[in-house]
Amino acid sequence: MADHTPPGGAAGVGPPPELTLLKLFPTPVLIATMPDAEALNAELKPIILAREKVCESVERSNRGGWQSSWDLHQWGGTPMQKVLAFARAIVEDATVDRTGKRDRFAWRINCWANVNRTGHGNQFHTHPGALWSASYYVDDGGIGEDPSLGGEFEIADPRGVAPVMYAPQLTFPGPDGLALGESQRLTPKAGAMIVIPSWLLHGVCPYRGTRERISVAINFSIAGV
Repeated sequence: MADHTPPGGAAGVGPPPELTLLKLFPTPVLIATMPDAEALNAELKPIILAREKVCESVERSNRGGWQSSWDLHQWGGTPMQKVLAFARAIVEDATVDRTGKRDRFAWRINCWANVNRTGHGNQFHTHPGALWSASYYVDDGGIGEDPSLGGEFEIADPRGVAPVMYAPQLTFPGPDGLALGESQRLTPKAGAMIVIPSWLLHGVCPYRGTRERISVAINFSIAGV
């Protein structure tokens, strides 16, 4: 009977070859904390809740909850302008041309507010027509102190599910392999901003708290594209 033991295995034919590991196609996820977030959120929260009382919800990826129209930059006042400036600084620092050069880009922006209460969330979706998308947390609904309340920002593995469907018990070594074909969940905290490429599939897990979970979403597109 033929011996199919690979070299370097139990047969002891020698050590495995020296390998070069290339981590190709990384996915940037940027997280930052807004300066003076507590005072800013105290101003922005009542503006959003007042708008909720007089405007019907837009229905897109949201499963329950309230989503405003995509013109928050027009009615969000000074606190929203501060949020936009903070987000713009992040995406400009994270964006380069193909030669690696940073520049000031002519951004086209649209943004909206989300209010989730018990049982509300967002199904997986992307933001077509944009380069970067940001989520800013005005009120985490208590999740920051008690993660058991759910409401996590969930990001799907862009490599897809094919590897885990074939052999779900196997992966490659290192932390990148643990999420192969699955998703990562980030616990939101008031004052935090998460910025992702707009093509990255993401959603919001159902919120199980009793307060409002309030966030702002921002799309950055290149003007003229």
